[in-house]
Amino acid sequence: MMKLSILIPSVCLVGVMATGCVSNKKFAELQSTNTKLQQSNEQLNQRLQASESDASGGKIRIKSLEEQIAAEKANAVALQAALNKCLNSSSQGNVNISKLVDEINSSNKYIQQLVNAKNKSDSLNVVLTNNLTRSLSQQEMSDVDVQVLKGVVYISLSDNMLYKSGSYEISDKAGATLSKIAKIISDYSNYDVLIEGNTDNVPIAKPNIRNNWDLSALRASSVVQALQTTYKVDPKRLTAGGRGEYNPLVANDNEAGKSKNRRTQIIITPKLDQFMELIGKAPAETKP
Repeated sequence: MMKLSILIPSVCLVGVMATGCVSNKKFAELQSTNTKLQQSNEQLNQRLQASESDASGGKIRIKSLEEQIAAEKANAVALQAALNKCLNSSSQGNVNISKLVDEINSSNKYIQQLVNAKNKSDSLNVVLTNNLTRSLSQQEMSDVDVQVLKGVVYISLSDNMLYKSGSYEISDKAGATLSKIAKIISDYSNYDVLIEGNTDNVPIAKPNIRNNWDLSALRASSVVQALQTTYKVDPKRLTAGGRGEYNPLVANDNEAGKSKNRRTQIIITPKLDQFMELIGKAPAETKP
């Protein structure tokens, strides 16, 4: 995995410290700039890891369809070989030949259906993702991940954006993004919405929170209540649930993995007819 590095500000700071030719104020400004650049570097690395994880999931789904296509193509080759053998053998009758021809045609038709399903699935996911994220800014997209899997829409929000550190209280900076998420939910008013909290595997150490089950459920409940009270989403559509540390996206063996696993998912589940309607419907653009 490519790792972004920002070295120049650090080198500059060392040079400044060595020469001693700037004031303490200037040195502090340079230190602050260096810290911001390092934080930006870390955010870019996290976005890179998230993108690689999403791409990996897509490759798995595509590989499954490609394997089915390959298997059917192999079956078609075997059937064609059997047909050729029949044609070269005087002991085979016209009935067997006709049956083999029908099987070959049926196999080829199924292969084409699989290819069409793969192409349609890829296209639908792109259309739906674009529709759902068009009101989000580039900066907001670094904390928001949208996926469409088997007709279900998953909007994943990072805990850094949503909550105060080590808490289940919604942070002030989450308001702008949550308002746009609420707009998406309101645009598809007939769909059920599950808010699902997830944590990493680090035990919580708070007197009023027993464990990560409590923390994940409380965080999901906070989002539900914000959507209801602040953004006027119908509470009858909302369900809050917590999965603790038991639904990780990646291993919890480093800080980047833990950060990715600490998330809240908003899961929009349309019925089949509603899903087909969603394909052609885009939410109205939100004015900046």
